[in-house]
Amino acid sequence: MPHDPFADVSTAAMQERGGPRSAPRAIPALTVVSHPVPRRVGERSVLDAVAAGRTVALSRNGPDFAKPGSALGLPLADPFVSRKPLELSALPDGGVRLRVPEDGTHVVVAGALLQGTRDFGPAEVAEGVALELAGRVVLLLHQVELDGEGVGDTLGMVGESAGLRRLRRHIERVADLDVSVLIRGETGTGKELVAQAIHRLGSRRAGRFVSVNLGAIPKELAAAELFGSHKGAYSGATRDREGFFRAAHGGTLFLDEVGEAPAEVQVMLLRVLETGELYPVGASQPVAVDVRLIAATDAHLEAQIRDGRFKAPLLHRLAGYELRVPSLRERREDLGRLFFHFAREELAALGDVGRLDTEDPHAEPWLPAPLASRLVRAAWPGNIRQLRNLTRQLVIGGRGQALLQADPQLDEALGGPDVPVPTTPGARGEATTGPAPDARGMPGDAAKAPEAREPGVPRRKPSQVTEAELLAALRASAWDLKAAADALGIPRPSVYDLIDKSPNLRTAGDLDAEEIARCFEACGGDLDAMVRTLEVSKRALGRRLKELGLSAKGP
Repeated sequence: MPHDPFADVSTAAMQERGGPRSAPRAIPALTVVSHPVPRRVGERSVLDAVAAGRTVALSRNGPDFAKPGSALGLPLADPFVSRKPLELSALPDGGVRLRVPEDGTHVVVAGALLQGTRDFGPAEVAEGVALELAGRVVLLLHQVELDGEGVGDTLGMVGESAGLRRLRRHIERVADLDVSVLIRGETGTGKELVAQAIHRLGSRRAGRFVSVNLGAIPKELAAAELFGSHKGAYSGATRDREGFFRAAHGGTLFLDEVGEAPAEVQVMLLRVLETGELYPVGASQPVAVDVRLIAATDAHLEAQIRDGRFKAPLLHRLAGYELRVPSLRERREDLGRLFFHFAREELAALGDVGRLDTEDPHAEPWLPAPLASRLVRAAWPGNIRQLRNLTRQLVIGGRGQALLQADPQLDEALGGPDVPVPTTPGARGEATTGPAPDARGMPGDAAKAPEAREPGVPRRKPSQVTEAELLAALRASAWDLKAAADALGIPRPSVYDLIDKSPNLRTAGDLDAEEIARCFEACGGDLDAMVRTLEVSKRALGRRLKELGLSAKGP
């Protein structure tokens, strides 16, 4: 594995090869998350008229919804969605205004019935807003990037969100280059699926793909497992061991959880990457290997380097090309398609896949709208792996039932059952909160309880706040720590403590100057966009930018 000219190429560098590239244009869109006709899930209506300053009417008869990349579409056509349209229009700050007419379709957001006008700010639209229509159809109001849609080969990845399309493009760019790749992403995002796609598209596709989870190998055996060993090299070595590197000769070796590699293994990995040779444990002569290495981690390797737990030269070698797999929270418009994809697999195993083939728009939705809305709004700390497991639980638990429903265990996984919450008034003060509707979208008596209208948040102990709740609150508040603290019912200093204790969150002080500079260029100096990308406090990031002599746009 000799050094090659692409060994130090990063994702950012590859983006810049063709010269400066303007940021893709983001405009609002509606994506079907749940529908009585399951094949409609994933269809989208791009609201370019709203972006152009015009009003879009949403009813059973329009606008048309189509699969991303397709020119042919159909209206929602649900007989319980009113012909009297809802109206969507643009706000000056980039948000979207929704007007719900009297005697029109009942619209529920986060368990609250909307009446009149409701303004959704740009942060809410960027996060994604689940709209339940008539208790039957769920649409996600979100943003799409007009950067060219419809990659021919999905590479086995379900969805068409902007983050996933970018990931596919980067896979195609690097697959045929014999460089090491570092895949970053939260646990459960599908990093091994990305590695397999790189292998299938690359020149080594005829060779073996060997997958190794370093976190599952005892530290004292890691060197022998990876590099092989000679008989008698250590206690219990009763025979020669080939090792994973030699098993992958001529192919691809995928090292998951590379941040768990012991110090001595890190040294040996660096040698293999630099020289293409390894020393089996107990050997005195090197062995040449021809392996493409793909590594993955959900750890903050830069922080481990600062703590002396990971070697900087190894990170530089591993990251010949770096990919980031988006979390499920960043691709909420894909959630409906992913759910039905996994549900179809589970139903096929049960011999009941025909359940999803209905074309009757009058049918009761198999995935009820309130449950679909909760799926979209969940924090998903376990990402796609967690969604797949939860889908299996729902499908198996719903055997013999006409509709899916969450049991108490799933309620807890989804953050508890919906309780109607107060809405933020619109610009003209017309928005009101009403009781959540029943299955036909009509108000229910249960939602008339006083606590459904209580705006106060009960005080809590910081120890009661889960990491998923903390992350959801930070994102919902656009990383305003005081607003997040108020939403969680804890003191603001406790938010700092929880961030500091979390292995998956970081502060602006944790960012190195190079990462900030790359993000500054990619976001065109837009501070709000940088906050969404880097996921740190806006105020603290603004201070770091001033320290680096960078002038950000925005307040």
